[in-house]
Amino acid sequence: MLRLPYQVLIVVWLFAFFGGGEVVDAGTLTVSPSEVTLERPEATQQIVVLLADATGRSLDITRKVTIQIDPPGIAVVDDRGLISPLANGAGIIVVQSDDGRTTIPITVRRLDNPVPISFRREVIPILTKAGCNSGGCHGKAEGQNGFKLSIFGFDARADFEALVLEGRGRRVSAASPASSLLFQKASARTPHGGGQRIAPGSYRDRRLLRWIAEGARFDVADDSASEIVGIEVEPQQQVLFAGETQQIRVSTIDASGNRRCVTNETEFESNAASIADVDSRGLIQASEIPGEAAVLVRHLGHVSTCRITLPRPGVKFPRPPENNFIDTLAWNKLERLGIEPSPLSDDATFLRRVSLDTIGTLPAAEQVRQFLNDTSLGKRARLIDQLLDRDEYIDYWTMRWLNILRADQLTISPQGTVAMQRWLKDGFAQNRPFDEFATDLLTVQGNTSAEGPGSFYKILNKPDEAARSISQLLLGVRIECAHCHHHPSERWSQADYVGLAGFFTGLTLKKLPNGEQAVVSFGGNDLPHPQGGETVATRALGAAPADFTHVSDRRRVLADWLTADQNPFFAKAIANRLWAHYFGRGLIEPIDDIRETNPPTNPPLMEALASHMRDVKYDLKAFTRTLLNSRVYQLDAVSVPSNIDDQQNFSHFIQKSQPAEVLLDAISQSTGVPEDFNGWPKGYRAIQIWDNHMPSYFFRIFGRPVRATVCECERSNEPSIAQALHLLNAPEIFEKISNRHGRVRQLAASELSPVELIDELYLCTLSRFPTSAEQELMQQAFRETDRRAAAEDVLWTLLNSKEFVFNH
Repeated sequence: MLRLPYQVLIVVWLFAFFGGGEVVDAGTLTVSPSEVTLERPEATQQIVVLLADATGRSLDITRKVTIQIDPPGIAVVDDRGLISPLANGAGIIVVQSDDGRTTIPITVRRLDNPVPISFRREVIPILTKAGCNSGGCHGKAEGQNGFKLSIFGFDARADFEALVLEGRGRRVSAASPASSLLFQKASARTPHGGGQRIAPGSYRDRRLLRWIAEGARFDVADDSASEIVGIEVEPQQQVLFAGETQQIRVSTIDASGNRRCVTNETEFESNAASIADVDSRGLIQASEIPGEAAVLVRHLGHVSTCRITLPRPGVKFPRPPENNFIDTLAWNKLERLGIEPSPLSDDATFLRRVSLDTIGTLPAAEQVRQFLNDTSLGKRARLIDQLLDRDEYIDYWTMRWLNILRADQLTISPQGTVAMQRWLKDGFAQNRPFDEFATDLLTVQGNTSAEGPGSFYKILNKPDEAARSISQLLLGVRIECAHCHHHPSERWSQADYVGLAGFFTGLTLKKLPNGEQAVVSFGGNDLPHPQGGETVATRALGAAPADFTHVSDRRRVLADWLTADQNPFFAKAIANRLWAHYFGRGLIEPIDDIRETNPPTNPPLMEALASHMRDVKYDLKAFTRTLLNSRVYQLDAVSVPSNIDDQQNFSHFIQKSQPAEVLLDAISQSTGVPEDFNGWPKGYRAIQIWDNHMPSYFFRIFGRPVRATVCECERSNEPSIAQALHLLNAPEIFEKISNRHGRVRQLAASELSPVELIDELYLCTLSRFPTSAEQELMQQAFRETDRRAAAEDVLWTLLNSKEFVFNH
């Protein structure tokens, strides 16, 4: 038996799904696959040697054993378990460990009479793996140096014609295969701007040469039984400990059920490389950071994932209390990973955090005092209810949705922006369910300047633009990639893209007698496929063709599908969007990129949140109340040793920058001097301003969205030197601090002692009392200069602190 690392024996409940998910007996040495057949000169077969330990976990020990071929002349194996053929024959593969030995049969045949190479099935993967058809090379829109390929090989026929028929026959020469530019440049035998993409003598190099020598055919004889229908990934799930490795094995499955290893021809990409990275040959390397990673596996438009769990063994902690189902599912995940949650935040921290997150407004000093002095049970829940009923909640969330809905006043006009703002404010004031919001947005008709979302369609004036924006906004699905080619990371094709666009073909903007415009939707038609030209039936994503019987506005059918309980995207998308706002990142990241190959960090929690959204009938306040009352939301931002590296499992609160509008309002509130917005009545707050083009250097450097897309990624939340310098030196901020009507002047003229004055400044900025050390430090200013100057210095210091700028 092999001698295993100590950590293998730690947890008995961990197991891996490999080779159909069977748990093998402890100490059993197995090889996957159980036999090897190679039928092409360039064929390869990845084998994986597994050892089942006492816990039932299968460990990949391929690179720790000795592998030999007997007889040695029929095939060769490298140090990573990749087998390549040498000559026809049969034999065995011998796997030798320190204490054991096992064998599997190997057969090599048809090397002298192989099946001809298919460009579509066997050459395209070579070009993709080499990066030739990527967006940075010949796959970009304009091509490279006069040679263009379709991105990721989505249009194999066009690529074939570009290689074989264009370039005056120099790219592929059947008369002199080795002189072909494709063969010469890919291997850098001839100077190539992209450098060497294929190693001379490698299986890729030999396959290209044989393909050309065989006549460079597009496909072999029409054999539907050999058509690739999917890929098989082993393992689909695996548990690794820090520093361990796991080799992925990938096979294509044809219509007859036959499998062929394509591990060496497949692309791999980890969505969390800091936890588990993967190299170009599918070898996963676990880091020291606990968590989960999904490795995207892509071959010829087929995609799958390998899910890696990396626990921290030996970490035990008392399970914290549970306020609701969110805590239950979050603690379950943290227990599995061995990540201890941080303790509960103190009252002052919670008050400031929940106020900024919910209403975009700092709590007033008196509110802080009252909350801290309140010793009754349930005061946090009551605070949440109070915040959700405040007018600032309406203003703040109206502002956020104006950004998401691209209410750019230069594009949709000031009247259209105001109309959308009124519609949003009225909806949030009435707490209208989100499915009603979505239905209004989808089916609006009439004057774009009337109260409502009609002006949204002044931006999306083409069917495909409307389709991809609505998909990203309301479904959390990015289908824009499918505009030009099959989505590289998902199942969506160009037909899916065009099918969704068909819902918006009857949509037009009609000019009214007064010069304004109206949204009109009537009729419509199915759209042609951008490649073949055949008509594609209008359909929602993953749905059957739409039935427009007795329906004049096609969008009505889409709205019904969108808001149905069976819809797999809608509830999940809005639940994930709200979660990301309050918790600092989504369960799915990016929040508008929901797909099978980008799984949530906590799938049971994501499903429970989507179900809860449906249960509360899309009541956003009720859903928000559930989020905020959870203990997970109320955790401290300070890490404990076991969660210091955790950025995906919500073991502690994630600090985040305040939005530009919220930060400017916080500065104005703390100084007691309202911002003077050009052309707006005095007293208006930044979260109430609908004009996104109002000149403001502060908004620009602190990342206010320009409203050019429906993606929340438009808002820049990354701190910068320019921001720090502005807070330190901006005359506008100093003017607020020293304003004769401001807070400092009022406090300096009051009867408060220096201690009380410092307390007041801390309460109005950081929403807490200073510590004794901070109090002593700030009092030095009052001993060294006059009272007013000292107060100004204290306030300036607090406004420039990380604690003020960030929400923690």
